[in-house]
Amino acid sequence: MSLISQNAVQKRRLEKTNDSDEVALDAEAGKKARSHNNEIKDWKRKKAKELKARQTQEAEEMKQLENSLFGAIYAPPEFGTEAWSIVPAQDQDGPLFFMDRSAGDGMPVYEEDLGSDDETVGGKGRKPAWVDDEEDRTEVDIVKVARLRKLRKEADECVISGREYEARLRSQHAKLNPFTGWADMDRIAPLPDAESDDEEGGVDNALRNNDELVVKGTAKLLPAMLDFSRLVDANVQERSSGPINSVQFHRNGQLMLVAGLDKHLRFFQIDGKRNPKIQSIFIEDCPVYKASFLPDGSEVILSGRRKFFYSFDLVKAAVSKIGPLTGRDEKSLESFEVSPDSKTIAFVGNEGYILLVSTKTKQLIGTLKMNGNVRSLAFADGGNQLISSGGDGHVYHWDLRTRKCMHKATDEGSLAGLSLCTSPDSSYFAAGSSSGIVNVYKRDEFLGGKKKPLKTIENLTTDIGQMKFNHDAQILAICSGKERNGMRLVHVPSFTVYQNWPGPRFSLHYPRCLDFSPGSGFLSVGHAGGKVLLYKLHHYQNA
Repeated sequence: MSLISQNAVQKRRLEKTNDSDEVALDAEAGKKARSHNNEIKDWKRKKAKELKARQTQEAEEMKQLENSLFGAIYAPPEFGTEAWSIVPAQDQDGPLFFMDRSAGDGMPVYEEDLGSDDETVGGKGRKPAWVDDEEDRTEVDIVKVARLRKLRKEADECVISGREYEARLRSQHAKLNPFTGWADMDRIAPLPDAESDDEEGGVDNALRNNDELVVKGTAKLLPAMLDFSRLVDANVQERSSGPINSVQFHRNGQLMLVAGLDKHLRFFQIDGKRNPKIQSIFIEDCPVYKASFLPDGSEVILSGRRKFFYSFDLVKAAVSKIGPLTGRDEKSLESFEVSPDSKTIAFVGNEGYILLVSTKTKQLIGTLKMNGNVRSLAFADGGNQLISSGGDGHVYHWDLRTRKCMHKATDEGSLAGLSLCTSPDSSYFAAGSSSGIVNVYKRDEFLGGKKKPLKTIENLTTDIGQMKFNHDAQILAICSGKERNGMRLVHVPSFTVYQNWPGPRFSLHYPRCLDFSPGSGFLSVGHAGGKVLLYKLHHYQNA
C-alpha cells in the first residue's frame, strides 16, 4: 500500500474519533444542563412550599393575636397544644351552629323584653334566640376519637348529647385558658355577701379566714420591703437575639409586645406560667429602638435610627411604612411618645424641634421649638400638655392646643435631661439626668414657681434610661442600662427605695426597658441579654 493511501486512512480515523468526542461532550453538556434545570425546579418548588408554610403560619399567628385582643368568637385550637378542638369531620352529623351561652351577657336588652312574663335566660330579661327540638339534638361518641376521651366523667361513658358535649368543651377550655375573662365586657363583679355575721355560720366563716380583715388591692402599699416573686420569663418561648429596647403591656393586661435590635416585633400572652408566643413580625430594614401600643390598643408604632417609622395595625394585620415626614430632614425618629388620647405622636427632632404627628393621618401637624437639643418627652393632662427636657437642663411645659410654651424652669442639679415620666393622673412628674439623679416634682407646685423637688433620688450613678409610674402612682421604677442591676423601685408616698429589690438571688443584667401591667400585678424588665424578666407584685391582685 502506498504512503498516500495510509495517510488517508489515518486521517479518516482521526476525524471519526473527533466526531465521537464532540458527541460525547455534547451529551455530557446536555446532561449537566438538564441536571441544572432540575435543580432550579426543585429549588423553586422548595421556595414555594416554604412561602406557603410561612403564609399559613403568619395567618395562624394573626388569628391567635386577634383572639387574644378581641376574644375568640368560635375558633378553638386543636388538642395536643393544651386546648380543645371541635368535633372531627366524621362526627359532624349535628347542626353546624349552636347557641353561644357565654355571650349571653353581651346581648342587647330591649324594654319590651324586660316586662315580659315569658321564659328568660339567666333571669336577666333576655329571651333565647331559639330552642332546639328533641329530635334535633346531636349525640357525640367521645370514645371513638382519642382526643375526646378526656371529656369523660366516668370510665364507661361513651355517648353524650350535643348540649352536654358543648358544656364540657367550654369547661375544658376554661381550665386550659383561665385568663380570658377580660373579653367579657359586660361582666359584673359579684356583690359581697349581704348575710350578717349573726346568722348561722357567719361567725364561723369569719373566724376560718381573714378575707374580710385584710383589704387587698385597695390598701396603701407599705415601704421598705416589697412582696414580689419571680415568674417564668415573658419571652421564654422565643428569646431575642439582641438587646431589648421596648416592652409594653396591652390595655387588656394579657398581651405584651417585645421589640429590640434583632428587628423583630413579638407578641406574647402573659399568664405567668407558659407565656405563649402569639405572633412575630420581622422588620427587615429597621432595628427597633422603640415600639409602643396606642393607648386605645388598635395599633403599634415602631421606630429606629431611620428617617421613617412603621405602623402595625392590629385589626387589619397590616404593616405600613411612613416617612420621611414632609418638610423635615431628620436622620432619626428613634424617640417618641404617644398621647393618652391616642391622637398625637410626638417625635424628638433635630436642633430642639419636637415633631407632632397625627395618629390618624400619619402626617406632620405641627412643630415645637426649645433651646438646646430635645432628649425626652412626656404627655400630661390627658394629652393636652407636653413636657420636654434636653441639653440645656430645663423642663418645658407646652400647651398643645395653642402650641405655645406655658412654663419653663430649671431641673435642679441637672446638666442634661435624659428621661421624663408623669403619673397617670399627671399630679407628679419625674426627671432623670445623665448623672443618675432623679428629681420628683409635684406638677402643680412646679408650674406655680416652686423649683425645689419633693425628693431627689441618688441611688443610681449612670444615665437614667427609662422611668415609669405604676397605675396608682405608689411605685416609681427607674433604670439605667449602663449599670449592672441598675434598676430601683421607689415607694412614692415615702420616697424611699425598696431594700429587697431585686434581691441577692436575682440578676437584672443590664436593664434597658420596663413596664407595669395596667393593674400593676405584673412588672416586666427587658435587658441587654435578650430576655424579658417577669415579676408578680403580690400587693396588686389584677394584671
